[in-house]
Amino acid sequence: MLNSVLVVDDEASIRSAVEQWLSLSGFEVQLFSRAEECLARLPRDFPGVILSDVRMPGISGLELLAQVQRLDPDLPVILLTGHGDVPMAVEAMRDGAYDFLEKPFSPEILLSSLRRALDKRRLVLENRRLHQQADSRARLDATLLGVSQALQTLRRQVLELAPLPVNVLVRGETGSGKELIARCLHDFGPRADKPFVALNCAAIPEQLFEAELFGHESGAFTGAQGKRIGKLEYANGGTLFLDEIESMPLAQQVKLLRVLQEQKLERLGSNQSISVDLRIIAATKPDLLEEARAGRFREDLAYRLTVAELRLPPLRERREDIPLLYEHFARQAGQRLGRQVMALDGPQLARLFSHDWPGNVRELANAAERQVLGLQEQQAEPLAVGQSLAAQQEAFEAQCLRAALARHKGEIKAVLHELQLPRRTLNEKMQRHGLSREMFVKGS
Repeated sequence: MLNSVLVVDDEASIRSAVEQWLSLSGFEVQLFSRAEECLARLPRDFPGVILSDVRMPGISGLELLAQVQRLDPDLPVILLTGHGDVPMAVEAMRDGAYDFLEKPFSPEILLSSLRRALDKRRLVLENRRLHQQADSRARLDATLLGVSQALQTLRRQVLELAPLPVNVLVRGETGSGKELIARCLHDFGPRADKPFVALNCAAIPEQLFEAELFGHESGAFTGAQGKRIGKLEYANGGTLFLDEIESMPLAQQVKLLRVLQEQKLERLGSNQSISVDLRIIAATKPDLLEEARAGRFREDLAYRLTVAELRLPPLRERREDIPLLYEHFARQAGQRLGRQVMALDGPQLARLFSHDWPGNVRELANAAERQVLGLQEQQAEPLAVGQSLAAQQEAFEAQCLRAALARHKGEIKAVLHELQLPRRTLNEKMQRHGLSREMFVKGS
């Protein structure tokens, strides 16, 4: 509930009386004898109101108002004035003060003004939150490309998990984009301005793993010249991404678990504990709990890492995203290589849809770059082995419809023109394949 009030007054009796009135009425109150103290403790997007005397030593109430206006012009400031200060207070309201109360004032008048100010603040903060959500959604749509239901669900999950202080396990096949998801969880959360540190657990020799993760002091072992900050410490305040976590040596799993439990670490060769505050995002291809049950991974660490879990669907399970992704990668390659990018024709699209993409998005990006370079295209493969011709034709028709709808972002007229179909026929085919234009309209 939004009910916080910061009270600034150099008179202890006024502070005490106001605190008593407001506390009895259910407000959360913080008292300050000087405006400097209030400004130093004022958080961003403060969910409340400032109640300040005008005449105070040091920074006056009017100067406090001016500084608050620069920090957050929508934060309500109510001024307390003596009789001689009323003309000054009226002028201050023109400069942005929410209200002024002339001393002595009754508790009822104070409470009425505060409640109106808090209602206004509540609307402002809700409006900001909605704008931030819309902005984040738009930025995420431009980062995690795809129109499939699976990608829409994944984007929603990322936005829900990004602000939460929980460790996340990302599961997906090779090349499916696990590091990109980890990066989004970091970039769209409160740690975005802190380090994002990535470590591939499978790429570090076991004998070097501890030093890489925890760092070391000079002389900690043969060849340890100088002090080195490890990945855990370097990620302090931010996010540590541990790719292929299932490859982490069991001995290091024990030490990582201790860091997560105690939020402290020790560099190799040191007895000094260092406090760390970081979020762990781990990525794996196999089921980590199954790995634990098979004795290849510590079960207690697996549970610590899987507070939340995201599954990345392989590209073959979201074929409707292929044209959009391919064109994106081809455009990137064309810009980087200085080559013109040609639009996909029917046979090329058929080849893209028929391929099973075992290397997922990474393989698709490689195929797009090879196409831009004019190298040999991949050979067509059957859409689904063992299906009848009619079933394969139905599947291919659905893919073509999804691709056209995705390209034109659900614009039916453009789809009709591209596919050369009557409106009634397109409607019937979309209904049969469970498609609707809303699935492809940006932001829906």
